[in-house]
Amino acid sequence: MKLVVIGTGYVGLVTGACLAETGHHVTCVDIDEQKIARLRRGEVPIYEPGLKEILARNAAKGRLGFSTDLPAAMPDSEILIIAVGTPSTEDGSADLSHVLAVAEVIGRNLNGYKIIVNKSTVPVGSADLVRDKIREFTRHDFDVVSNPEFLKEGDAVNDFMKPDRIVLGVSSARAEELMQRLYAPFQRLGHRLIVMDVRSAEMTKYAANAILATKISFMNEIANLCEKVGADVTSVRYGVGADPRIGSQFLFPGVGYGGSCFPKDVSALIRIGAAAGNPLKILQAVEEVNERQRLRIAEKVVERFGADLKGRTLAVWGLAFKPRTDDMREAPSVYTIRELTARGAAIQAYDPAAMQEARRIFGERVRFFEDGYEALRGADALLILTEWQEFRDPDFDLMKSLLKSPIIFDGRNLFEPAHPRQMGFEYFCIGRP
Repeated sequence: MKLVVIGTGYVGLVTGACLAETGHHVTCVDIDEQKIARLRRGEVPIYEPGLKEILARNAAKGRLGFSTDLPAAMPDSEILIIAVGTPSTEDGSADLSHVLAVAEVIGRNLNGYKIIVNKSTVPVGSADLVRDKIREFTRHDFDVVSNPEFLKEGDAVNDFMKPDRIVLGVSSARAEELMQRLYAPFQRLGHRLIVMDVRSAEMTKYAANAILATKISFMNEIANLCEKVGADVTSVRYGVGADPRIGSQFLFPGVGYGGSCFPKDVSALIRIGAAAGNPLKILQAVEEVNERQRLRIAEKVVERFGADLKGRTLAVWGLAFKPRTDDMREAPSVYTIRELTARGAAIQAYDPAAMQEARRIFGERVRFFEDGYEALRGADALLILTEWQEFRDPDFDLMKSLLKSPIIFDGRNLFEPAHPRQMGFEYFCIGRP
């Protein structure tokens, strides 16, 4: 099949590359000329394991191309996949301006029946808005399908190629048949394809992310309580997660959730509920807890050193909101560092993948190092804010020799507390004695 993917962010690039990998001919379109030029040169603008190899392989075989000209890419296509951003507005609602702008271009250039697939995360009823916008400019027949993505940054390629489920919101048998063909290669091992109405598919995406965000905030609340009453949240997590009705995933306490999905989608769903006259009080609490938790490590630093941090230098390991990505959107590190620098602290930071993006955010306010140990030199303490694998078994003796004071604030609970303490460190973590 001939496909057009509109938008070359995480979702668009992974979607285009993986569909090309199964033999489809895909054109990825973006209005950013520099990004398209980089992709044509074989450069990947995001860090996502495995993506560069798939992009290169399919571009070399002629199955994957890149363009800034959507009208030129449309005529021979059967399916158009919208994967543009839906950022939060000032009140937390989803901004559909990019989606509707694409819909207008599609409507003005439609030359026959096509399926328009919305992969962007959009509020319930957005497919109707897309349909109405396209209909303003064409009399050709078309269908709008909701096909939300469930990709984890850092493992997005594997998630797409081996999905635990594919959700399709359709309104016609014709659209369902074509979408079944599109995803047939991903169903050979019995992976589930779930077909439903369009509005239910739109809600499914929000509901899934909201549940996961709720688990994280709930365990962060429990972790903070554990500190007060002398319990160990790690033991609690094991005991709770052993219940198959609950499961062990998303029960790790820390410095809150971040990224492009959970904060934005929880906020948007709260606004959807308010607009419908059905306030979502649990999610309001989830959001409030997460906003507080982002500053939990900064609070611990202040408790240890005092409110005035002038003259203090703090090393930070981990800037991305999670490992195996360079994404800094809503990263807890951003909130932590802003709080600490506002109190006068100097920051020396290292991240395996996200430092280029972090430089754009912080500029000269943070010193960046290409080696994690060098970032420790002369610092009063180390803060661990992202659970990169390389941080899990460090050289404590070397760390101790480089730090001015042997102090660790671990926002991800990477170590058994007894070990760094036996090595002579003051060790502060989340929810553990």
